[in-house]
Amino acid sequence: MAISAISGSPSVAPSLPGTAAPAAGGGFADALKNLLQAVDGTTAAANTAVTNMIGGSGDVHEAMIALQRAEMTMQLTVQVRNKLVAAYQDVMRMPI
Repeated sequence: MAISAISGSPSVAPSLPGTAAPAAGGGFADALKNLLQAVDGTTAAANTAVTNMIGGSGDVHEAMIALQRAEMTMQLTVQVRNKLVAAYQDVMRMPI
């Protein structure tokens, strides 16, 4: 398994294998959609890696890496959600 170097500008959606990068003109909804697709993809990859490990055809290290990647992607999604809720609450507290 090759590890790619960190480069380019940061984005909301993580750059994961098998996921498309958000378009340069894409909106916020597209970024959220890509983030949720990344979470779904990493969770499915982790489930497959664990199933392969239990079946004897996979490696323990690959399964643990896939599980950590899924966990980190989920934590990123939760933090984005927390920031969105906080921003919404700030807007709702603004006087009209």
